[in-house]
Amino acid sequence: MEMVNAWVDEAWQRSLDKTLRNTTRIGSGFPHASQDGVYQLAEPAWWTAGFWPGQLWLLYAQSGKEELRALAEACEAKLDEVLDGYVRLDHDIGFMWTLTSVANYKLTGSEASRIRGLKAANYLAARFNVKGQYIRAWNPWSEGERNEGWAIIDCCMNMPLLFWASRISGDPRYAHIAEAHLDTVLKHFIRADGSVYHIVIFDPHTGERRKAVGGQGYAPESAWSRGAAWAIYGLTLAYHHTGKDEYYQAATRVANFFLSRLPEDQVPAWDFRAPEELRSLRDTSAGSCAASGLLLLADKSEGGDAEAYRAGAVRILKSLYENYGAWDRPDEEGLILSGTSNYPQGTNIDVPLIYGDFYFVEGLARLKGYGPFYWE
Repeated sequence: MEMVNAWVDEAWQRSLDKTLRNTTRIGSGFPHASQDGVYQLAEPAWWTAGFWPGQLWLLYAQSGKEELRALAEACEAKLDEVLDGYVRLDHDIGFMWTLTSVANYKLTGSEASRIRGLKAANYLAARFNVKGQYIRAWNPWSEGERNEGWAIIDCCMNMPLLFWASRISGDPRYAHIAEAHLDTVLKHFIRADGSVYHIVIFDPHTGERRKAVGGQGYAPESAWSRGAAWAIYGLTLAYHHTGKDEYYQAATRVANFFLSRLPEDQVPAWDFRAPEELRSLRDTSAGSCAASGLLLLADKSEGGDAEAYRAGAVRILKSLYENYGAWDRPDEEGLILSGTSNYPQGTNIDVPLIYGDFYFVEGLARLKGYGPFYWE
C-alpha cells in the first residue's frame, strides 16, 4: 500500500539532491564511513562496495538522471578486478553484486551484468560447508588464522543473490544452498525471545556447533541491533523467495523483539543489551535496515500485524529523517548521522555509514511505492 506523506516526499527529494551533490567528489568510488564530514573511500574489495552504486540505482530508477546510472555502472565495472581476482571474495559477495550487477540487469537487461551476477553467485555457493550446512563467513585476516568454521547473521542478506541465480539460470542448486544456510540460521542463530547471535562457530569438519561469540555486539549473549536488522530483512526475503512459513515466523519473532526494545525516539541502541551507560549510543544503520525489512514484512502480513510492522517502520524512518538527517549541513556528506559500525573494535562510531544511507533511501522508496527492489 502506497503511503503519501509530505515528509516522505521531502525526504526523498533531499536524499536525491544530496546524493547528486556527493557524486561530484565521490564519483565512482566506494564510500564506507564519514569522518569529519567526508566519506572515506574504501578499496573495491571492501564489503560495503555495493551500497553507493545501489543507492545510485535506486535514485536513478525514479529520477532518470543518467549521471547516476553512469556512475553506478562505473562502480560495477571496477568490481571486475575483485570478482576475477578471486582471493578477496568472501560471504559478502551478495551485498556487492546484488546491488550492482543484479540491479543493473533488473533495470536495463544488461547481459554483461547478468553474467557477472551469475559468476558471483557461483563463488558464493562455493563457500557452502556441507557438513555444517552454512555459508562460511570471512577468510583469514592474518597468516595462520583459522576461521573456516565461522558463520554470521549478516549473511542472511547475501542469500537473495542465490535465489536470483536459481530463478535466472533455472538451476535450483543455488536456492537449495540458500535454504540450507537459512535453516541453520533458524536452528542456531535465532533465540527464543527473538534476539540473535552475531557469530556462531562450527567445527568445519564435522559441522558440530562449537560456540557463539559476541562479534560486533557487546557480548555473546547480548543483542546487537544491526544483527537483528539483518535477520528481520533477510528472513523476510527468505519467505518472499520460498514461501516457507518457518522463515516468516522467525522474521516476526525478531521484528517483535526489535520493535519492543526501541527507545523513545525509535532509533535503536547499537546493542539492546549493552550496559545502560552505553545504550545511548545509537546505530541508525540498524534502524534504516530494519525499517526497510519491516515494510516488506508488512506486505507479507495481514490485518493488525501488517499495520503494526508498517507503523513501526514509518516511525523509525521519520525519526531518522527528522532527528538524524544531515540535510542542512554542507560540511557533511552522509545523509543520516549516528551510525555505529563496530563498537568493540572502536571503529566508525557515531558517524554516517553508507549502508545506513542506502537502507534509508530504500525505505523511502518502499513507502512511495517505487521499485524494483534488487533483493527480490
